[in-house]
Amino acid sequence: MRPAVAKEGGNRLLGAILPILAGCAALLCTVQYAFGGPATAPSASASPATAPALAARPPGTVASVPSAGAPAPTLAAEASGALREPQAVLFDPFLSELEERTFRYFWDTANSKNGLIPDRYPTPSFASIAAVGFGLTAYPIGVERHYITRAEARERVLVTLRFFLRAPNEHGFYYHFLDMKTGARANDSEVSTVDTALLLAGMLFCQSYFDTQNPHEVQIRKLVDEIYRRVDWTWAQPRPPVVALAWTPENGFSGIDWQGYNEAMLVYLLALGSPTHPISPQAWTMWTSTYDQHWGTLYNQTYLSFGPAFGHQYSHVWIDFRGIRDDYMRKHGLDYFENSRRATYTQRRYAIANPRHWQAYGKNIWGISASDGPGASEPYEGRETDFLHYAARGVGVGRIVDDGTIAPTAAISSLPFAPEIVLPATLEMYHRFGSAIYSSYGFLDAFNASFRGPSDSFTAAPAQGPSSPAPAATQDYKGWVDPDYVGIDEGPIVAMIENYRSEFVWRVMRSDPYLRQGLERAGFSGGWLETVQ
Repeated sequence: MRPAVAKEGGNRLLGAILPILAGCAALLCTVQYAFGGPATAPSASASPATAPALAARPPGTVASVPSAGAPAPTLAAEASGALREPQAVLFDPFLSELEERTFRYFWDTANSKNGLIPDRYPTPSFASIAAVGFGLTAYPIGVERHYITRAEARERVLVTLRFFLRAPNEHGFYYHFLDMKTGARANDSEVSTVDTALLLAGMLFCQSYFDTQNPHEVQIRKLVDEIYRRVDWTWAQPRPPVVALAWTPENGFSGIDWQGYNEAMLVYLLALGSPTHPISPQAWTMWTSTYDQHWGTLYNQTYLSFGPAFGHQYSHVWIDFRGIRDDYMRKHGLDYFENSRRATYTQRRYAIANPRHWQAYGKNIWGISASDGPGASEPYEGRETDFLHYAARGVGVGRIVDDGTIAPTAAISSLPFAPEIVLPATLEMYHRFGSAIYSSYGFLDAFNASFRGPSDSFTAAPAQGPSSPAPAATQDYKGWVDPDYVGIDEGPIVAMIENYRSEFVWRVMRSDPYLRQGLERAGFSGGWLETVQ
């Protein structure tokens, strides 16, 4: 479930010359390949707060073009979803900076006494258990990139696991939001099956990563096993074989069950893989039985759709879907990774078409998902227009929700799927808008170049936090900018940049026996699943 913020109390920007400049810069720059090379990063001491290199990179020192000799894409190939760049995709050094800044959100804002991570920052906030799951995923990345030491990561992970071992739960499922200090249920929130799954995914990643005989790492593995094994997935099936979204002590189970296609793939796979309280494989059959309602062609892409980009990203943070298929995808001749790539292209093609004439939309400014928004009404193009507050915006078959709000995570977290279009979008957002949307922990959650008036809930202001300043915007930006970072949007950014660079999270999770069992019980085969562990 996404954040609950209700209780928490332009001029068209011109950038036509940027692709030309970026192309020229690419010819002059030293670049490295994203795949196959060693992990490189600033030293542990080179945090956003202390490394001037993170602040003073001029816009011309980047490369964002495909490798030399790559065939020029045709419009027909792009439209059909058949286009795929070679594996040797050029890596832009800006991604290193963005990855570290985004990692720092989790490391800096967490409560070091219990491991809880705020739903958002700097607005005062309760903790989100899903954000904790992303944080647990970020910590080993921080070790591998030398942002923190392995000992520091172990300590933070142990603190977090010890808290959740004792935290209030129902049959192993946790409340969506918790008080940052006490850990008590906050915001009258629900016991959430999907947010618990996101938390567990981060825990299982740590269990597989911390694999030495160091006593602290042995303890990490033991605690994760205890927490995961006590989750009674069958309890969350009031209407079997499907899994319910939520439960509250006041009203019991919600009347809504998880039915595809959306981010709850992870719920079903972790439930199928449970060694103690697994659900029946019929659950996956029922889950996929609703897929045909979401299969179709949109902006010349034929795929299984879900409007907000996060639905095509969350499960992929931990699961490498390349080359593995369930029965549904075998029948349709693709895998879920390719499906997400097509969804990414759809978002870009929609922004190019820009049917609602929003400011800034174009081939390199795109990406809508569940995110914050202005939350007010004002005239736009001669009509009174409602700009949404927090909402699940998206582009899907049969449903489009779009008020001109761009969420940088929507594009950036799709980097592994389609780097040839995501990297230019990431760079253009950075260079065109600069410090208006980029600060302490990377990109702020959302911006809307079409909204000019004051928001009814937010005041556009730079986020506060330890960082060196981002570069100034290349033009005066007069649109709305979210003052907050949102944890569940930050998490996929750092993880998917790393998956793009090194496949690190995917490689570690391939060895997780519970995930493998869940995939196999759901009927997945092929690819890395054929490798004997």
